Amino acid sequence: LYGFPPGYGATGTAALLNVPKSLLALLHALKTQGYQVGELPEDGETLVDWVKAADDENQWMGFGSAQPTGENDIPPDLSVPATVNVRTLEKWLGYLKTSKIEKQWQSLTKSGIKTVGEDFHVGGIQLGNVWIGVQPPLGLAGDPMRLMFERDLTPHPQYAAFYTWLQQDFQADAVVHFGMHGTVEWLPGSPLGNTGYSWSDILLGNLPHLYVYAANNPSESILAKRRGYGVLISHNVPPYGRAGLYKELIALRELIAEFREDPQANRVLQDAILTKITDTGLAADCPLPELKAQGLEFTPENAKLFSNAVLDRYFVTLYGYLQVLENRLFSSGLHALGQSPDVEAISSYLAAYFGERLSPDLIEQIAADTLPENPHIEILAKRYPASEPLTPLLLEEALTIRQGLTQTTDELTNLLRGLNGEYIPPAPGGDLLRDGPGALPTGRNIHALDPYRMPSPAAYERGRAIGRKLIAQNLDDSGEYPETVAVMLWGLDAIKTKGESLGILLELVGAEPVKEGTGRIVRYGLMPLEQMDHPRIDILGNLSGIFRDSFVNIIELLDDLFLRAAEADEPPEQNFIRKHALELKAQGVENVSARLFSNPSGDYGSLVNDRVVDSNWESGDELADTWRDRNAFSYGRADKGQARPEVLNTLLQSTGRIVQQIDSVEYGLTDIQEYYANTGALKKAAEKRQGKRVTASFVESFSQDTTPRKLEDVLRMEYRTKLLNPKWAEAMADQGSGGAYEISQRMTALVGWGGTTGFQDNWVYDQAAETYALDDTMADQLRAANPEAFRNIIGRMIEANGRGLWQTEAETLEKLQSLYDRADETLEGVAP
Repeated sequence: LYGFPPGYGATGTAALLNVPKSLLALLHALKTQGYQVGELPEDGETLVDWVKAADDENQWMGFGSAQPTGENDIPPDLSVPATVNVRTLEKWLGYLKTSKIEKQWQSLTKSGIKTVGEDFHVGGIQLGNVWIGVQPPLGLAGDPMRLMFERDLTPHPQYAAFYTWLQQDFQADAVVHFGMHGTVEWLPGSPLGNTGYSWSDILLGNLPHLYVYAANNPSESILAKRRGYGVLISHNVPPYGRAGLYKELIALRELIAEFREDPQANRVLQDAILTKITDTGLAADCPLPELKAQGLEFTPENAKLFSNAVLDRYFVTLYGYLQVLENRLFSSGLHALGQSPDVEAISSYLAAYFGERLSPDLIEQIAADTLPENPHIEILAKRYPASEPLTPLLLEEALTIRQGLTQTTDELTNLLRGLNGEYIPPAPGGDLLRDGPGALPTGRNIHALDPYRMPSPAAYERGRAIGRKLIAQNLDDSGEYPETVAVMLWGLDAIKTKGESLGILLELVGAEPVKEGTGRIVRYGLMPLEQMDHPRIDILGNLSGIFRDSFVNIIELLDDLFLRAAEADEPPEQNFIRKHALELKAQGVENVSARLFSNPSGDYGSLVNDRVVDSNWESGDELADTWRDRNAFSYGRADKGQARPEVLNTLLQSTGRIVQQIDSVEYGLTDIQEYYANTGALKKAAEKRQGKRVTASFVESFSQDTTPRKLEDVLRMEYRTKLLNPKWAEAMADQGSGGAYEISQRMTALVGWGGTTGFQDNWVYDQAAETYALDDTMADQLRAANPEAFRNIIGRMIEANGRGLWQTEAETLEKLQSLYDRADETLEGVAP
């Protein structure tokens, strides 16, 4: 099971997956197949509590300082965790590997991580022939900076002891990593194919490896295959929900709706509407243009300085924005492995995919499987009118999706087949909203796409459209072209969109794919300036570790493109790549056309999120410097991770805009740490370099809309429709420990956005506190489900106030501190 970072309630959680329910379902399935699994508890949360208790070395290695916090924490009698003596580890690993670890960590027994004396703790429980443990922490917590420039990294000694114990002592016949995602495949080593010196190869050895992974992440799953030798068993994403409106937002919509029926007669409602806008903070999302132009703060008094006609137009705009919020999708709760969705859930998937193309009543009939065997399309079309005519193909697509969803049971079936050494059918990774029926059924060994055909023709054209809109927005905002645009090149969105981010980049540079006879792309050709309607815009390409390792061919083609653009005989004022290359050349800098930057070779992540998670930062500038230092490494045909800070700093100095795609409903800006840790921190690094604000724009590539939206606008929309939305909150809280952890993660990300971009809208924190802390029922539910996660939720609110990101009343802070103290006491076994 996954359990990193320790101390935040992460143990027994996974992205999009309800681990306790899923784990118990797997054990019951194993039992049915004749596996010896011992006596099973009635619910999965108890099972995870047993594992957590066994993972606490203080209970098992002679200290006795930690006590079980409840009856569920006492694992079965035969489940006393194991220990590995340091001399045994030396024997198992051999001299060379042991020496490497000892050199990295100074001592084999003094890392401070699950080590007592000369023994390493291997925490887990054994149920019959099944052993369940928690993957060790990476050892980064509290001190990410120490790894910044170290290239010859190793796992810490206890991490190595854990995996070698599985091979040598327990002698497992197979290992299952349960949910997205663990860390063993991210350990240092060769970035493409493992060698005998790659730590993932050393620690997994020859163990058959099955990996339960979200179907919508074909990017990171490549690493699990390539470096972890994993046979993937994909699982579905949770059902989709429409955000709807709630609390004050409903009241505001109803006020505006009544006002619009007869503005003159209902003018008396105007003050109430303006007050509601202020109370909800909606003026930040949807400002009154005339007020913004005057540089005035939105208050009812300031708004009334303008004519009734101005306010009437504004109310119409605001009403439209409320409709956008109401119809936004979110991922509802967590998925249970192998559990087929019920009729309501199937309806939610179909409604999210088809929108208004199918009647809601017809969707219900399809979901319930109550249509006749050979339905008459004409009759159905008349009975269930929709935004477009019903066709046999449309109905067939809906029926195919329903059938695929009912085959979710394949997830458990194929996991059992894998454990039996049988074939697991392959399928491309993806999600229903973007990829349609091809993303189903799940329970497949997912793969990505052919990197030699990126971007696809459709992705290229869509990317070009986004690029043109981006340029137009910059002209509207500043009256000039951006000299440099930072394009975030991440593996996940590149795979799922088939290369739309490349299409954006090629439009900005003024280039197009050149194909050979087989259809493979062999070059990105420069278009003549006279065929373009804008200058060649320079690029800061920020590569995720997955993109860097998976698309070497594309990196080399792009590097070749930038070199030719830098050397093109064109005026620098029409070719910003050449302009900046000439400036760098005059400074004596090498490789002046380097434009693709990432983390050190074989390493992953900006470490900004590590600092935020550990509250190990004083200012946003520190986070910017962390990002810059971790991303100063150049990649191309010649460069394979050479540090080129001079080139990076020049590009940051001229970056006028940042663009990134959001590839799915499930992974928005507010849902995971990676967005603020990379895009947010890049933004901060550019702003620090320039001394002024830099705009970041995002495109939701899972929708038909290609309009780039500003970072702050997307954050506000997401917070209103997810974290602060009672429908989302209740669905997640109902998922037990995993749901509480997901809420906790989003509170950490909120602080991360504050640190990297200065996002500090007070209403977000106010409503989060009301929803998760000051509501006694919700607070009790979260505390009971996952006390560590609840403590983090409260702790982030207190931290935000301390950092000046949130202003609130002293009384509220006192309540929060009391809740935090009680959570601490619960974890220490003092309070019930």
